[in-house]
Amino acid sequence: MFPQRLDSTVAYDIAKAMMDGFNRHYRLFRTESARAKHRFETADWHGQQRAQRERIEFYDLRVKECSNRLEREYRAGEQPMDIWQQVKLHYIGLLVNHHQPELAETFFNSVTTKILHRTHFHNDFIFVRPAVSTEYIENGESEARPTYRAYYPTSASMREVLAQMVKDFDLRRSFEDLSRDAGLVADAMNAALGDVKLRANFQFQVLTSLFFRNKGAYIVGKLINGFNEFPFALPILHVANGDKLAIDAALFGEDDLLMLFSFARAYFMVDMEIPSAYVQFLRSMMPRKPRNEIYNALGLAKQGKTLFYRDFLHHLRHSSDKFRIAPGIKGMVMLVFDLPSFPYVFKVIKDYYPPQKDTTREQIKGKYLLVKQHDRVGRMADTLEYSEVAFPRERFDDELIAELEKFAPSQLEVSDRDGDGHVEVIIKHVYIERRMIPLNIYLQEAFDAGGAGAGELGPTAARGREQIERGVVEYGNAIKDLVAANIFPGDMLWKNFGITRHGKVVFYDYDEIEYITDCKFRKVPAPRNEEDEMSGEVWYSVGPKDVFPETFGPFLLGNSAVREIFMKHHADLLDAAFWQGHKDRILAGDVIDVFPYDREKRFLPANRQAERV
Repeated sequence: MFPQRLDSTVAYDIAKAMMDGFNRHYRLFRTESARAKHRFETADWHGQQRAQRERIEFYDLRVKECSNRLEREYRAGEQPMDIWQQVKLHYIGLLVNHHQPELAETFFNSVTTKILHRTHFHNDFIFVRPAVSTEYIENGESEARPTYRAYYPTSASMREVLAQMVKDFDLRRSFEDLSRDAGLVADAMNAALGDVKLRANFQFQVLTSLFFRNKGAYIVGKLINGFNEFPFALPILHVANGDKLAIDAALFGEDDLLMLFSFARAYFMVDMEIPSAYVQFLRSMMPRKPRNEIYNALGLAKQGKTLFYRDFLHHLRHSSDKFRIAPGIKGMVMLVFDLPSFPYVFKVIKDYYPPQKDTTREQIKGKYLLVKQHDRVGRMADTLEYSEVAFPRERFDDELIAELEKFAPSQLEVSDRDGDGHVEVIIKHVYIERRMIPLNIYLQEAFDAGGAGAGELGPTAARGREQIERGVVEYGNAIKDLVAANIFPGDMLWKNFGITRHGKVVFYDYDEIEYITDCKFRKVPAPRNEEDEMSGEVWYSVGPKDVFPETFGPFLLGNSAVREIFMKHHADLLDAAFWQGHKDRILAGDVIDVFPYDREKRFLPANRQAERV
């Protein structure tokens, strides 16, 4: 009996140590998120950006700390499997009444898979499915704030109640004119409601923590009237050339919220005691947005990965189509494949690249990490990164297998690892992104709609012309937003950009990106003589970070219709002075605004025409 009791004690101690490791992680995560309020109040924009980058690394650091402790104190990797089964059962017991059980389960999986061999990754040792429900978890008496607050205005008291709602967030910087801003929001809400009667249950429900990102703080909630719900968000910004705050806009409806919580934007900082309650509330406002993307948006990317993989396995079980080489122009660095019925693409770094791509696998991974940690300003797709991913072999198109064998053999294994007769395709390292329509295909579809030859538009092609204009204007806007975020895309060909379902252009080819501040923007020198002028070769010296914007035209604007639109809206992108001007601003310490909503949604009365800082 004694050895059995001793084994049980070891199992409990391991489980308790893992729970202590998670609690430490979430305490640090939450503390850093809560500090975002002070950084916003003091306009510490560089500190906010730095904290957003550093917080991403918290999880892996805590997993490493915990696994090292388990090896040091309990020789966890040498424990028999029946001990690990007991560890999981003890851990489930520790999740009772826990406020972040789903995050704690994911942490358990991360630590366990770091210690145990891959063949042990199954239900007995990790949480393939959640063991504890996150429904109706309530704050304890020690937690002063509930998940959300409710307000009950009348038509007459709308402005006053909105002003009180804002005051309840206790921002330690005064508003320029809160009464005025509350009136603007009330007018916008009345316009959204339309000519409807206010029902007995008319109310605002507002999440009790502000959402911080970059230079903004967002109040997020919903307006309820009868059976109707209207999601809304109110961005609060610092007023230019002053020390006051102002509500900048009123965002209404699911589409506005989807843009705010886009997968192409940096993660929010939110102080949450019960994250699942926040996710549930946000899901009620954006039912089309997957839960994994909401967890990602809240900075809980590991939980997002866990949920994504569960959704992916569920989709595989309920579909029968095959993985294939993704449509479009093949990349020189990444091999891209997809499953037609699944709205994501899978990207594998190739083993070798053509001579013009002077790079390495580690450099490419470094670029993807840069994007993960950087402000993506709605213009760079977030990625999920996985290692040792197993797929059923029968779901792979033979042509795709041949492509992987040819271009990425080091990343491919086809075998029956578990010895159960099921052959698997194991991809050693893969990035997963939201699928978009490649911009070159989007533009070609517009030309095809014109009923004329490739690159031409027929006289009745109004719809195709509108699509081309929308795509070209958005392409230029995307590049300008990236410039504002200190990102030079590198390879700016149309094929490296995609169109989202909301019509936004997003960049997704990261192997050549650089910081704007690391680039040297130059004008092409005048030819020295007639021989230089007639030569097809470059007659001037070019450094490794030199960029000549005026040379972009021949690569991008060969089509006359595209060129006309581009030159009308974005001719400045071909001028080195545009790029150098932004570089100088960034080097001077400016954090340039990029708004996650359209300019026309902003409140701009006569006394607030100044640009926001």
